[in-house]
Amino acid sequence: MLGLDPDPARLWPSAAESALGATVAAKAADAVERHCCALIDSAGQSCVAIKPQLACFERLGSAGREALQSVVLHARAAGLIVLADGKRGDIDVSAASYCQSLVGSTKTPYGSVDGLGADAFTVNPYLGIDTLDVFADGARAVGAGIFVLVRTSNPGAADLQDLQLADGGTLCERVASIVDRLAGDGELSDVGAVVGATEPGHLARMRELMPRSIFLLPGVGAQGGTVEQLAPAFEPGKAAGLVSASRSIVFASEELGGDPADAAHRAAESLRETAWGLS
Repeated sequence: MLGLDPDPARLWPSAAESALGATVAAKAADAVERHCCALIDSAGQSCVAIKPQLACFERLGSAGREALQSVVLHARAAGLIVLADGKRGDIDVSAASYCQSLVGSTKTPYGSVDGLGADAFTVNPYLGIDTLDVFADGARAVGAGIFVLVRTSNPGAADLQDLQLADGGTLCERVASIVDRLAGDGELSDVGAVVGATEPGHLARMRELMPRSIFLLPGVGAQGGTVEQLAPAFEPGKAAGLVSASRSIVFASEELGGDPADAAHRAAESLRETAWGLS
């Protein structure tokens, strides 16, 4: 999976130099859009999905949202799944609104307004299972899915997620059991789990607790995780995982040399071949 976390101050030269726009925000958003679309063209053929980090686009205001929409359409035209990474989490009414914004549409007296058109999005479980139910039901209603944060890749994850509970197990294990409860019937669930690649020791236990959930595996590359450590996520079964990499692909030319697009293609293909060997 190709992570898209565009920094307007660190784009491929071809995108930055050709950007157009009447305002600073519009020009920056156009450069970001060109950069992300060029990445999709070069590395997308080695991936099954893109994972745009919503904050990286939203910080550019309405122009950033328009750029994000264009990137999503470009990815869909390339046959890629779109997983919107915004880690949303709120009470039921707001949760339903997030579903409409990211994967559905909103009914108004004047007609329906389409949302982003993603296939899935990331969700924060901190408000509890009643909010997760709304997210899961809202996504299912339009044939989309959610990925719940279970054990994340950042160093501070241990501060809360690894806490031991009074009745046994850790907090992330409790969240994992909730994710499995939301999975519904069948061998493969539309409720996935975010499990960081930087702590491979958790993977076997997470797979045991969530045998039907697809794992989103961030943290490969710049954060220190390696594909070779992810084998427990790909234990025999239908669920498997989506290995996500961003900076290690985007800036591959800094290590491999040559044209940024060619280097990105080579880096993505290398990761694909390694991940394929685990499945």
